[in-house]
Amino acid sequence: MYPALLHVLVPFLVCIALANTSLFDGVQVDLSYDHYAEKTVEHLPAFLAMPCNCLVNLAYILMGLYWLRGRPGAREPQQARYMREVFALMAVLYAPVQWTRLATLRRAPAVLDQWFTLPIFMWVPVWIGFIERGPAAWRAGDAAALELGSVFSYGLSLAHERGFEVALGCHVALAVYTAMRVQLRHGDGLSRGYLLLATLSCAGFVLLKLLDHWLARYRLFQRLTGHFWSKVCDVLQFHFSFCFLTTLTQRARGKTTAKQ
Repeated sequence: MYPALLHVLVPFLVCIALANTSLFDGVQVDLSYDHYAEKTVEHLPAFLAMPCNCLVNLAYILMGLYWLRGRPGAREPQQARYMREVFALMAVLYAPVQWTRLATLRRAPAVLDQWFTLPIFMWVPVWIGFIERGPAAWRAGDAAALELGSVFSYGLSLAHERGFEVALGCHVALAVYTAMRVQLRHGDGLSRGYLLLATLSCAGFVLLKLLDHWLARYRLFQRLTGHFWSKVCDVLQFHFSFCFLTTLTQRARGKTTAKQ
């Protein structure tokens, strides 16, 4: 796990350092609780100011730790384990960033909340590239180039107030496209089901967040708000992406072994 931890933690710390400079002072981010439909609870400490939207971040950590340990009894090549561990560590480290944003309402965590979303989505095409090429042909340099390009793409947020949304939309579209492509080449009914669930969860993640205030007109969404459920969908999106990618990694490995 140490290579995966190192490769996630170093860029994570560099981004934190940059976010705490004046570099992103011009980025459009929301810095008030009015952005969220959930009402704050005044007698609770800041890290629980919006209890539901704060505590849902524990689900990211639990899900990430579950996938970090891997499936019991599963035999996994070193490179495939690396793919899984990087993705799981991203989920674990993303949770405190979101939580800090809600607790402090500071610009740096708000920027990081947006910024880290991009390389997380980009890891899906990176992992799919590993599945399609196989361990022998896959190159770590290609993965590093994709992730670096993803990190730099956040610069669009400096160029236009909707730059982040454009970058995120491109990342989501690329992840879905490459997932459908690898499904056609290596998938079966099981992986198709995982892909469908991951895609529906992604749609829920986007739509429920956008409809947060509109849904709050209804009692059902006044405490457990649209933003809260969008985070639940995000966790499910992570989980079903893991299911999809690990299943196809095993299938592709089985095909390679059979040919040999």
